[in-house]
Amino acid sequence: MASFILFLHEDEGQFDGRPHEEMMRIIKEYGAWANKMREEKRFVGGEKLTEDAGRVMRPKGGKVVITDGPYAESKEIVGGYFAIKAKDYAEACEIAKDCPHLKYGGRVEVRQIHEL
Repeated sequence: MASFILFLHEDEGQFDGRPHEEMMRIIKEYGAWANKMREEKRFVGGEKLTEDAGRVMRPKGGKVVITDGPYAESKEIVGGYFAIKAKDYAEACEIAKDCPHLKYGGRVEVRQIHEL
């Protein structure tokens, strides 16, 4: 089986303003989905990322330039990721269809991991 990463894209502040009880319920949904992937022997890893845009490093004129990013011009962030096992893109996308992130208005980018 191949490994795939599911990048969880969301709009900045997408989960802001929700009551604590609702956020705890949502967090449990994500945990339950990850546990389902573990039970199916598909879970490779995953984490929630901080809500900043991170940094992008680029070579320029023999030096490394560090900028905010990668979404400096937009309000979209990568809120987290899951890494899963699947036989191909079709199966990975089918598995990702019930990821809670889609239920809450987020987008899931599915990318195959090139095993080194």
